[in-house]
Amino acid sequence: MCALLLGTACVHAADARPQLAQMTCATLDAAVQALPAGPVLLTSYPPLNGQPPAIQALRGVAFTYDNALASIALYGCGKPASAGRIADALAYATEHDPEYPDGRLRNAYAAGTVKEGKMVLPGYWSTERNAWNQDAYQVSSATGNQAWAALALLEAYRQTSDERYLNATQRLLDWTLQHTYDSQPPAGFIGGYYGYTASQVRQGWKSTEHNVDLAAAWAALDQVQPSKENQRREAIARSFVNSQWLPDEGRFLIGTLPDGHTAEHTLSGLDAQIWPLIAVQNPPADWLRVFTFIDQAHRSGPGYGFNRQPDGLWTEGTAQAAAVSSLRGNTRQAAALWPVLMAQQAEGGWLFATPQAQISTGLKIGPDSAYNDFFYYHLPHLGATAWAAIAATGVNPFTGAQEAN
Repeated sequence: MCALLLGTACVHAADARPQLAQMTCATLDAAVQALPAGPVLLTSYPPLNGQPPAIQALRGVAFTYDNALASIALYGCGKPASAGRIADALAYATEHDPEYPDGRLRNAYAAGTVKEGKMVLPGYWSTERNAWNQDAYQVSSATGNQAWAALALLEAYRQTSDERYLNATQRLLDWTLQHTYDSQPPAGFIGGYYGYTASQVRQGWKSTEHNVDLAAAWAALDQVQPSKENQRREAIARSFVNSQWLPDEGRFLIGTLPDGHTAEHTLSGLDAQIWPLIAVQNPPADWLRVFTFIDQAHRSGPGYGFNRQPDGLWTEGTAQAAAVSSLRGNTRQAAALWPVLMAQQAEGGWLFATPQAQISTGLKIGPDSAYNDFFYYHLPHLGATAWAAIAATGVNPFTGAQEAN
């Protein structure tokens, strides 16, 4: 097994899971504690050997999704103080956007301690252009990111009973309902809004993953604040997910084309395949056949890649597979993945996003992309580290439930 691993460390399989939990939990906690007091957002791509990422647009950027994962992970790690500081920042952002007072979150913010006032959006000064640069995706609002922030805020509410988190969740999900619901069959929720404030465009495609996230978020909200409306919204998202299951192939479609109606049959995303098994309530037993599909289509060496026939190992997705396998009782499959994850260590306990220099997802970042430009790089990554902590501690990030020993 050690000869197959793509990283530098080799850990005995029996020890890998507890070591992974201890390492990733300590790393996430230390990252929060290193910042001045107050609400915080962690940088998604920490420095390596003291150097920031070579891609300037990734420097000092705190992606909302990564931070939502980190907060959930830290609660699972038994680090509520650090988890709460991230949740505080997410809640604060729902009311202090520099341009939108409607409750939405951006896909990313500037990393660091959040100061009173408007949230700071990411960007950098371009000496070539002699102008301030912002990344169009980072200042956009993707539907799945709203849902993940809601899941993190709901976990914070379950842990503390602090109404601020519940109110922020409601603002987020109300915005999502009002701005992303599409009744066109198959009814569900579109991708969100992309671009700069003056020229944002509606992304009409519907994602299986996004609708999985929303089904989980509304179900979780209904658990703490029961209502027919929450149940209706959860049912819409769940119905879309159900519509994407292909029983003849034992897999999920990734979603629709930009028209919001036509099915996308070619692409596949690992997360869309496996998240339904732990995110939606009472998933059909037939969906378990997706494990056969991902072993055929998403395998990359000892782990898994993002897309179909992947060009490299995706650490975050491999952690997701470990989490889902373990939570669904397939401990043997999960056990094979713990050493793989341990082998992806960067310095300081972070995990690399991929052991390869770069891997493709087969997806475009936005509608203005000229080619499939959504990549992961050989960089320490908050999202990968948080998912590994979630998997190793046995927490279900969609429900907050802990794996039975």
